[in-house]
Amino acid sequence: MGALVERLGPLSLAERRRGRPDDAYGSLLRAIVGQQLSTKAAHSIHERLLTLFGGRTPAPAELLAADPEEVRAVGLSRSKVAYLRDLAAHVEDGRLPVDRLHEQDDAAVAAELTAVKGLGQWTADMFLIFHLGRPDVLAVGDLGVRRGAERAYGLGALPDAAELERIAEPWRPQRSLACLYLWRSLDNEPG
Repeated sequence: MGALVERLGPLSLAERRRGRPDDAYGSLLRAIVGQQLSTKAAHSIHERLLTLFGGRTPAPAELLAADPEEVRAVGLSRSKVAYLRDLAAHVEDGRLPVDRLHEQDDAAVAAELTAVKGLGQWTADMFLIFHLGRPDVLAVGDLGVRRGAERAYGLGALPDAAELERIAEPWRPQRSLACLYLWRSLDNEPG
């Protein structure tokens, strides 16, 4: 990890945010859009979604009032549209107190988020890293983190969760920053 940090140098604020919205709801919406997609595809679809709502993140009530097929037409699957609508419903009715999540510890935030259909541990990890700026989150379920570790450590294959946990032990208490460096290491590499 030290060699990677030395090679890449300090990460700018933009590199640390990686294009994520500043507000909690917008950040979660962006995370759902980005699930199981390349960074480029996620960015493109997210931009089309924002364009559908006048260039901004739709308020939960606006998303719920929108025709699901129009939302789907920006490049989202039916299931992702359902997840976005469930997120909007949870925020709108107060079951997901997005403005108070920063007051909770990592495990409590993850529990709140994973109660929403379509939000799993990966999304919780992304929210903890990018929105809440929590310092010691290891996104073991993220393909980019796994691929970055594979390349940085010269592994013969992608590490599984247990191997990544073992490799990442020395990175404590800054495992979030290590994830950011692993993602950054892949930005200009093919495939």
